[in-house]
Amino acid sequence: MAAQHDPAAQPDLVGMVGTGNMGGRITRRMVAAGHDVLAVDAEPARIPACGAAPAKDLAELAERCDVIMLSLPDSPVIESVIRNPGGLLEHARDGQVIVDLSTANPASTRALHDELQGRGVRYLDAGISGGAAGAENGTLTLMVGGDETALARVRPLLDTFSAHVHHMGGSGAGHVTKVLNNFLNGITLAATAEVMVAGKKAGLDLAQLLDVINTSTGVSFASRSRFPHIIKGDYLEGGLTSNLMTKDVVAYVDHVRELGVPCLNAAGPLSAFGAAANLGYGELISNRVVDAIGDLAGGVRLYDTNTEA
Repeated sequence: MAAQHDPAAQPDLVGMVGTGNMGGRITRRMVAAGHDVLAVDAEPARIPACGAAPAKDLAELAERCDVIMLSLPDSPVIESVIRNPGGLLEHARDGQVIVDLSTANPASTRALHDELQGRGVRYLDAGISGGAAGAENGTLTLMVGGDETALARVRPLLDTFSAHVHHMGGSGAGHVTKVLNNFLNGITLAATAEVMVAGKKAGLDLAQLLDVINTSTGVSFASRSRFPHIIKGDYLEGGLTSNLMTKDVVAYVDHVRELGVPCLNAAGPLSAFGAAANLGYGELISNRVVDAIGDLAGGVRLYDTNTEA
């Protein structure tokens, strides 16, 4: 159910922790919509490029911002930002809202929610989907867990970079939904990459192969939105890396084990993105998994390297 919100309820100064591939694009969307953003990043030089002002440290961010967003790589980093000396928990104020846009371990999320709630802070876990292009264009999908009233309060900010906001339930529900979605994302990307390499080696016209797949039962986000670009040599740089995709698949495996659900389909994406890392593509966008599979298939590329864009 989508939360209701008051379009007039906009915070004066927004905090952002993490201005990388996704956080930087999200920040630019908020700034373009007229919001002032104060940011902290492990690489401070990235902050001006997205239109934000740099904060001296997390303490300043917490002291000046009623709403703080996090765009960080994983739960250990999130925990350090919140719990470490000088972190957000130490300087939290009653009435603040923290929106965690990261992909994180739901159990860690719920623990942080409880700790922050003790300081009067509302902690929303807001997993995002749509990649770098979705962040750039303001068309992300958000899956949110936590207090619905807090969600309504920050909804005008979320609307600057998202097209769909779903309240999934209590604390952790957003990150659970994100973990489930990312597992399917990893499977379909790895499987479609393998199929496209096979199609290339079989001598098929790859554009026509995609036309067939996209009007047939094999269609996926990967076949519809990624591979039409990849077969032309455009990997849509700037999104989730293969190393982060592996992390997300492992998070899924851990979570479904806790739920007592059999995990029968993780070997494929773990093998594919693990191979990508071993072949040197780990810190590149996960779409490069197709090159790792191509390497293992004898040096296959989906496009003509003589005319690569």
